[in-house]
Amino acid sequence: MILEDAPPVKLKGVGDGFWVTLDPSRPEELLKDEIARLFERLKHLAINARVVIDIGDAGDAGDADELVNSLGAFLKKRYDVGVVTRPPEKRVIPVERIRQRDLSRGWTHRRSDVLMLRGRVRSGQNIEAKKHLIITGDVNPGAQITAGGDILVMGRLLGQVHAGRPDNENAMVLALDFRPTQVMIGEHVAAGVGGKTDGQVEFASVVDGAILVQDYLKSNPFGRIPWPEVI
Repeated sequence: MILEDAPPVKLKGVGDGFWVTLDPSRPEELLKDEIARLFERLKHLAINARVVIDIGDAGDAGDADELVNSLGAFLKKRYDVGVVTRPPEKRVIPVERIRQRDLSRGWTHRRSDVLMLRGRVRSGQNIEAKKHLIITGDVNPGAQITAGGDILVMGRLLGQVHAGRPDNENAMVLALDFRPTQVMIGEHVAAGVGGKTDGQVEFASVVDGAILVQDYLKSNPFGRIPWPEVI
């Protein structure tokens, strides 16, 4: 649906030039009039400037190129702009190239959204991580830990935990001693789900729409990841 009161042409400065966003469904003469109105304000700033014409998803590629070429010729003739192009195409990197890139990268001093803490999380404390959360220590009863991705506790997990917030049900919660008072994964919630086995590392994940706790060594949840990923 096209809003008639929406401006057919928008202009903004980008680097050493200008970015023109327009509605290709509008008549070409109307687009030229609106472009002229905007470029008249620029005066000498338009001379030899680089201009990008963004028409979004215009349907037929031939028609889109013809429109850009026509508007580009108009801008060059009337305002002496420099190069006129369409926005650069977004590169789609094949999966194999992503794998090779991740394997060949250095891992030192890499910026990451992962939060890693060392020590005990005490009752009343609330820990939140944007993505994954790793705690090398215990989480006491009354503590709350939350993450947008997986939560790994290298110790006792006795408090409340919410992985995959707000709606990532592919996340999981793993602990060396898995006894949380409440587990949430995405929008799924369960209570009293841990502590059924002794001496076994357990993890919780969403299976068939419900939270299920399993033996880590038997199920190997990380086996679903084929190569090291940048997180």
